Amino acid sequence: MGTGQALWKRAKKVIPGGNMLLSKRPEMFLPELWPAYFSKAKGCRVWDLDGRELIDMTIMGVGANTLGYGDERVDRAVLDTVAAGNMSTLNAPEEVALAERLVALHPWADMARFARTGGEANAVAIRIARAASGRDGVAICGYHGWHDWYLASNLGADDSLAGHLLPGLDPAGVPKDLRGTTTPFAFNDIPALEALIATGRIGVIMMEVARSFDPSPAFLQAVRDLASRHGIVLIFDECTSGFRQSQGGLHLLYGVEPDMASFGKALGNGYAVTAVIGRREVMEAAQNSFISSTFWTERIGSAAALATLDAMAEDRSWEVITATGTEITRRWRELAAAHGLSITTSGLPALTGFAFAGPNGLAYKTLISQEMLEKGYLAATSIYTATAHSPDVVDAYFEALDPVFGLIAQCEDGRDVTTLLRGPVCHSGFKRVN
Repeated sequence: MGTGQALWKRAKKVIPGGNMLLSKRPEMFLPELWPAYFSKAKGCRVWDLDGRELIDMTIMGVGANTLGYGDERVDRAVLDTVAAGNMSTLNAPEEVALAERLVALHPWADMARFARTGGEANAVAIRIARAASGRDGVAICGYHGWHDWYLASNLGADDSLAGHLLPGLDPAGVPKDLRGTTTPFAFNDIPALEALIATGRIGVIMMEVARSFDPSPAFLQAVRDLASRHGIVLIFDECTSGFRQSQGGLHLLYGVEPDMASFGKALGNGYAVTAVIGRREVMEAAQNSFISSTFWTERIGSAAALATLDAMAEDRSWEVITATGTEITRRWRELAAAHGLSITTSGLPALTGFAFAGPNGLAYKTLISQEMLEKGYLAATSIYTATAHSPDVVDAYFEALDPVFGLIAQCEDGRDVTTLLRGPVCHSGFKRVN
């Protein structure tokens, strides 16, 4: 057992769930063997608590670090902010500059509000949109965080968020009186959305522009037209997709304008800052509701975001990470075919992943994490690309992955995969870990 796993066992005794983010639990990768904690991170490399250097070919700070870990341009801005003072009774001027920058990148928008997490940003957006529309009902399509307004969709007798949430997310603790306030509709399913709107309750549509696959050519515009026709506030949740295929929201590529949009993850390259932007007539509704928090005014987040926007523009990072992800996806398919394996791939190019067909999918994912860790990689079945994933890094990754796919091919031919695993199979969704 490494130092990280020993600390993880301690953590589960004093922190419910062990940590604050499901996606970073070791059980999601390699139970009992994943290093769990880092001591240092730079580029696409992290060092665990035992000082072992590992190349990160997984989720790169859960998609927050598109410029790689420890980008010097962003870190310099943060250090300058720390030296000058992060918090005071007065406001940080950087938040005005950041609002102006985001509005300039999205000509349809006029105003911005800021938070520090994606869930907060989406909760802020929903509050403002409900205030603007005067109706409580929310139609959702996608994953939008952990807050009550969203998990209320899962309060029914059936698992109504299947396909929208990670498996197993239970709305325990969400007031049952919220049942029916938020209702999902399927991606690319306009008739389902029309049926929700016909109830007369819907005042807000919150949706991801794309996640696992692309929208049909007419889908986004049809949603826009329905929202406009019925006086509904349309929000695009770009907390995950923003700044990955364009310098701004993914919706810019589709030419469809929402009334509001939320951004997170990539906006601060690892520093906590998220944003909600929108049309003036919608955003001004925030004045009629109490939406306020001390640490939404700290200075580091806005300073980091401004530096990140500059660095992304300098590197044209969205083009780099999209090209890298496209190449990785192509090579996964190629490698699988070479070993006679069947896989499916999904996700935005810069948030790419693959899955094995058949009942052993999770066991194979666990085997990949186990074998690649031995070779000095953090790896599983998805990669969130960063500019630090240079061609030589990608080449070395596939050289290491090739024999692991060979092992999986043997298992498909009859070898028992469980005999190759040195610990339990990884989790597929939310499960209690303590």
